[in-house]
Amino acid sequence: MSRPTETFNKKEKEKKRLKKQQEKREKAEERKATAVKGKSLDEMMAYIDENGNITSTPPDPTRKKKVINAEDIQIGVAKQVPSDQPAGPRKGTVTFFNESKGYGFIKDQDTQESVFVHINGLVDPIKENDKVTFETEQGQKGPNAISVKKV
Repeated sequence: MSRPTETFNKKEKEKKRLKKQQEKREKAEERKATAVKGKSLDEMMAYIDENGNITSTPPDPTRKKKVINAEDIQIGVAKQVPSDQPAGPRKGTVTFFNESKGYGFIKDQDTQESVFVHINGLVDPIKENDKVTFETEQGQKGPNAISVKKV
């Protein structure tokens, strides 16, 4: 019977594996030697100061605390203030109107605001640069012109 042959490559792999194990053991021993044992609860505690910053010092109980009224806290979107626009018809100029798609924009003469207009909101047919009077209603994306008439 022939005896098993160990090749050079197998010996090298075994040496590398043993060396890796030895390095791993040395690192573990080094970590154990330099490791700081568990900290006390007070050392691990963190506090938040009045400005929202994290600090290691506890708050001063002798300091006066601010009193906040719950009704003063506003959550959500701010209420929209009704515009000071007159309820009557507004005047403006058609800056853009696409007849094939059925929409356009009117520039308000007073506020220089651009207002969307749809073909369903027209009383008279319009085209670009026409002077018009119109009223507005609140749409999904902003004010929409309705009752649009040529001047």
